[in-house]
Amino acid sequence: MPEPTLEPKLTVWLGRRYPIEARWLEAESDNMHRRFVLAILAASLVSRPGRVISGNNFLAAEEKSNGSRQAGLAKEVRAKGWIVFSAQNAPGDWDLFLMRPDGSARRNITNTADFHEAAARFAPDGQRILYYRIPRSSKLDNNTYGTFELVIANSDGSNPTVYGKEYSWASWGPKGETLSCLSKSGIQIVGVRTKKIVRVLDRKGIFEQLFSSPDGKWLCGTANGLGQHWTIARMESTTGELNPVSDGSCYNCTPDWFPDSTRIIFSKGIPCTLDYAQLWMANGDGSGRSLIYAESGRHIYGGMVSPDAQYVLFTKSQQDLGKVDNSLTTMALMRLQDAPTIGGESLELRKLHPGSKDGPVLDLSLGWEPHWTYVELKEKVAANPDSKSTKPKGQESEQIGRPTRNPASSR
Repeated sequence: MPEPTLEPKLTVWLGRRYPIEARWLEAESDNMHRRFVLAILAASLVSRPGRVISGNNFLAAEEKSNGSRQAGLAKEVRAKGWIVFSAQNAPGDWDLFLMRPDGSARRNITNTADFHEAAARFAPDGQRILYYRIPRSSKLDNNTYGTFELVIANSDGSNPTVYGKEYSWASWGPKGETLSCLSKSGIQIVGVRTKKIVRVLDRKGIFEQLFSSPDGKWLCGTANGLGQHWTIARMESTTGELNPVSDGSCYNCTPDWFPDSTRIIFSKGIPCTLDYAQLWMANGDGSGRSLIYAESGRHIYGGMVSPDAQYVLFTKSQQDLGKVDNSLTTMALMRLQDAPTIGGESLELRKLHPGSKDGPVLDLSLGWEPHWTYVELKEKVAANPDSKSTKPKGQESEQIGRPTRNPASSR
């Protein structure tokens, strides 16, 4: 029979690969009989004729298989454009970095000493980014970063233009010609070149994380007043008509649009998700809500769908967000066709979602708020020439430092 310490792992493995047999096994109440049946099932499903395989051996084989599948996913996405993200560097402040979608070719593109740079997003043409500049004396926070100074720059970090603090929670409009922003007076649509207000809409409870749909017909954001807790809301960008997208009985945040402008990806949290935020999607009218990814012991935030709607990019944090510097946040990528996927052992989650899949999830290491473009950058990716880097040209690549390990909870 399998060793007692291996039994949970064998159960998880069986549930991933053979869900029908796993549900039958779960109904077995006698623990000794259950372990005996588990041993028979595991041996019959993974052993070759005439070969006896131990629990440790087949788990090692399974880990090797998972590594091969992750390597295959990395190869599949490697040449699909660039990801921009924020990460803590060795001195302790947060800079913007670029990398290939497989995690290679990482390069610091801001490298400033006096500011954090965060929440970068590519323009629709992929050649510009907007982001927020936060004084280093301030803590980087998932719920406040959009209230600091807006900066627009080339996608390699060069030629940054500081717009200032009047453009809270800004996002690109269609063709990158306008910005959607939150202000005390309402939702403002602002011209990028002129900085003039084109239109103002009532906020109707939307208070952070505002994003315009790719076709410009809709807005989404995190809102109050549509349920007991924070709710993802969709607003028609001309009339201001509002509807809830997510479940209002729990906390929801960090929404973003699918490329088709009809669906929204968002994070769903307490008290509906076993204490850890999960990644979900829904149609814009709130129908068709379904799980994308969840993992016990990790909060899943900042989800975005790739430009061709084939992949999902997100962050995983050990501490809840708010404050980012103690969250031990990493980035990950998966195929959308593999949704819903449950990460890790996550036994309780697997019971709640018995039809979940076992798609590979590619770990992209430390980072926060990633954004993805399939556009190849016109200029060679290099550090910002106006930064305070002392490295010679051509040697700007910088190792990402580990975040401060503060054990305190962020909320």
